[in-house]
Amino acid sequence: MDFSAIIAEELNLEVWRVSKALELMDQGGTIPFIARYRKDQTGTLNEIELRDISHRRDYLQELVDRKETILKSIEEQGKLTPELKAQIEACKDKTLLEDIYAPFKPKKRTRATIAKELGLEPLARLMWAQENTGNTAEEIARIYLSEEKGLADPRAALKGAADILAEEVADNAEFRQYLRNKVEKTGVMVSKVKKDFEKQETKFKDYYDFSEPVGKMKCRTKK
Repeated sequence: MDFSAIIAEELNLEVWRVSKALELMDQGGTIPFIARYRKDQTGTLNEIELRDISHRRDYLQELVDRKETILKSIEEQGKLTPELKAQIEACKDKTLLEDIYAPFKPKKRTRATIAKELGLEPLARLMWAQENTGNTAEEIARIYLSEEKGLADPRAALKGAADILAEEVADNAEFRQYLRNKVEKTGVMVSKVKKDFEKQETKFKDYYDFSEPVGKMKCRTKK
């Protein structure tokens, strides 16, 4: 796959310059070498621009490879719809891609899995709907009890249904994005010194009593 046009648009560079830079890199040229001795071929791209091009190419290639793995995994589960396939193929962000994949990612046996095996998924749907039936939660939960499956406590049934909903919420791509954006906008990073180090001088002393909004932190993970 040719990433030249995508990278050129992202970095506001001409496509031919990006394409030539990638070609030279594929031929084994190092960034310092290309910047110094092949500037006539790349339109004088400097080391910073070349490094950005290289990083974006690596990122996009990892994204493509991961998409192939995810599509294969979901297809093997028999859950790959045309809409889901299109959503995955159009995705341009690795974090978002993992959010989309989360509900389909093979998991170890979880509390939610056990609750589903106990037949509590319909109860979870009722809890999610929050409809007023005139009955208490425990009265409704009694319908789903099963001595055969070892489920005799309505409170345990409610807890199991809640486990199902908790896992679904945790795996929901829209919810994950919302929370991530919320943390980036309003979250605060706080660090406190351990009691054992309160009176000690260390290289981390500036962070013994530290807080800073996440959105203003200098060390942020880049895409």
